Amino acid sequence: MRAKIGYLVTAAVLAVFFVLVGGRAVALIGVGTPVAVAIGIAALTLPLIGVWFLWQNTRFVTRANKLAAELEAEGGLPVDELVRTPGGRIDRDSADAVFARRRAETEDAPGDWRCWFRLAVAYQDARDTPRARKAMQRAIALHDGRRPAAS
Repeated sequence: MRAKIGYLVTAAVLAVFFVLVGGRAVALIGVGTPVAVAIGIAALTLPLIGVWFLWQNTRFVTRANKLAAELEAEGGLPVDELVRTPGGRIDRDSADAVFARRRAETEDAPGDWRCWFRLAVAYQDARDTPRARKAMQRAIALHDGRRPAAS
């Protein structure tokens, strides 16, 4: 729940920023001089790119949460079996061992979105966020019946 609140607050702050920058950009374009119009158009691209990125990220998180809820209902969410340091950090060897099992499970059933979801969690536990995201995108594509992008 804390992560959702943090995400919503960040998204709201970004939305306010996009509106403010977009307003300034439109005002610059309204000035009408070639330099002001050029700067206004350049400034307008930043909020447009930001809105697109925020939308894509929100869709990704929503779909991943949907998969997590479905997997939880099936009783298939990965159990947290990781060894942690006294400070609460995940022990690297423990994460590597769990990752090896998840990778083998996914290699045995490459078309199962559940395996890819659990592999994404293992990647995240091993602090490999880019691969975790790609594995989750593959899980989402398989769940939705789409052909996953080649990796």
